[in-house]
Amino acid sequence: MPVTQTENLNILAVDHMPSPLEIQKRVPLSECAATTVVNGRKALCDILDRKSRRRFVVVGPCSIHDPEAGLDYARRLKQLADEVSDTLLLVMRVYFEKPRTSTGWKGYINDPHMDDSFRIDEGMEKARRFLMDVNEIGLPAATEALDPIGPQYYGDLITWTAIGARTSESQTHREMSSGLSSPVGFKNATDGDMDVAINAILSASHPHSFLGISPKGETAILRTRGNRYGHVVLRGGGGRPNYDTVSVSLAEQALAKARLPQNIVVDCSHANSWKQPELQPLVMKDVMHQIREGNQSIVGVMIESFIEAGNQPIPQDLTQLRYGCSVTDACVGWDTTVDMIRNADRVLRESGQSETR
Repeated sequence: MPVTQTENLNILAVDHMPSPLEIQKRVPLSECAATTVVNGRKALCDILDRKSRRRFVVVGPCSIHDPEAGLDYARRLKQLADEVSDTLLLVMRVYFEKPRTSTGWKGYINDPHMDDSFRIDEGMEKARRFLMDVNEIGLPAATEALDPIGPQYYGDLITWTAIGARTSESQTHREMSSGLSSPVGFKNATDGDMDVAINAILSASHPHSFLGISPKGETAILRTRGNRYGHVVLRGGGGRPNYDTVSVSLAEQALAKARLPQNIVVDCSHANSWKQPELQPLVMKDVMHQIREGNQSIVGVMIESFIEAGNQPIPQDLTQLRYGCSVTDACVGWDTTVDMIRNADRVLRESGQSETR
């Protein structure tokens, strides 16, 4: 009598995926890129440890879909970063994975050709190459860690990591964060709940042991030291923003109660701007006003920005894509980005928040 099959009933195929080591051999870490990562992480940790008076800005497209436009943006951002380096550390937002509410394009790693071919093997190598190029420009990179295996492929090129509102409560992502080499920002939940982010910071600060993969791609038990550079990201939620002085004060109290450093990053996008990109400059202005008035807990901000303002649907004919315009959430354009950063630089200089006072 034949044995009844009980597994892989909904699996259509199992395709080969190169190991992290294979991808890293194809795109090896250069000395120049490594220097950017090491210096970027140290600068971030100095801000979080209050050894530096600067703030950091995670700024860039909602998602990367066109490497050419992405590198164009990176070169522009590097020039701006050098201009404001006394007051601000600019870190480019390089997001390859997009969580979807139901369906939609899942990002450059998952579907690099944007045609539902889902060549994840190619996407991972292309993503690592893009990160290498950004770091070789001299610009630190930030990303959202969505797939827990992904950091094994490109984590050596990341200066700052975000854990999103939908995954901050996930034990898998908290365990993964405890082993990441970069500082990690945990977003409050989509309903605005702060406890989720605070519990995530506490969890990630402790050692964990969990299933993962080794550099050779073999199943392994990963044992972590714990990441002491977790912090909260206020992104709004529950139908209201949470970047105002009252919300920031409540976040400070919650962190103090948990005996955590009062390190807060404000996301100028998402629910804090009611998903209206043109409101991001107003959020940024309010945050800078709080710092000018003496706030010490706000260590950074996030901005969704690209060359062209707004966003666009993905057309069937990809040649019709508008250059430098987001295919996911709408962004502010480059000129607005420059104004936001320069205004922040001016406020910080006037309030004495400069490394060269």
